Amino acid sequence: MRSHPPSTVHTTIVPPARGPIRAVVFDLDGVVVDSSAVMREAFSIAYAEAVGDGPAPFEEYNRHMGRYFPDIMRHMGLPLAMEEPFVRESYRLAHRVPLFPGVRETLQALRDRGIRTAIATGKSSPRARSLLDLLGVLDLFDHVIGSDEVARPKPAPDIVLRALELLGIAAAQAMMVGDAVIDLASGREAGVTTVATTWHGGDLTTLLAAGPDLVLHAPTELLAHCAVALVP
Repeated sequence: MRSHPPSTVHTTIVPPARGPIRAVVFDLDGVVVDSSAVMREAFSIAYAEAVGDGPAPFEEYNRHMGRYFPDIMRHMGLPLAMEEPFVRESYRLAHRVPLFPGVRETLQALRDRGIRTAIATGKSSPRARSLLDLLGVLDLFDHVIGSDEVARPKPAPDIVLRALELLGIAAAQAMMVGDAVIDLASGREAGVTTVATTWHGGDLTTLLAAGPDLVLHAPTELLAHCAVALVP
């Protein structure tokens, strides 16, 4: 697991009073799975095929992480033709993507407590479900929603609102857990408690400056904020 800077080790932001948490919505990449290395390789191959020689601008791509891939291409001025080889290589390399330490245990504990869970990802739903199935945790999520299933992807609230609709849980009793500013923006607009994670090792200064309701440094820390759910 990547270590986080000392300045963030003791950072804790007390979430506003809302009500007992009955559902947790997770981003996928950088929160549940450590996919950065595989995405870099897939992006580089796609860039070489669709654009040509030269270094692939992965660092810029990484700054848009969490958005739907076609939207990132439009933001970066890159050809949409990169999507096909990027998706192809992502599937080919998926066996090299691990879960972050503590994720499986946390998801099982949430299920045991009756907390409902969903994925709300910038990936398409088929890609997300395939990866989670490969990792053996697909059945620990009640729903998996991809950006291909909503009219407006993150940072719009649509994907979180769709998750709440499918879960049957009110926003006041739900969390959005993410590693990017757009995850927090999507959750905030949907009215849920926003949770920033630090174990991905990304740009934590920008993430924390976005004002999450809660900051977590390990997946298992989430359990302290999710008591056993009461039957409605």
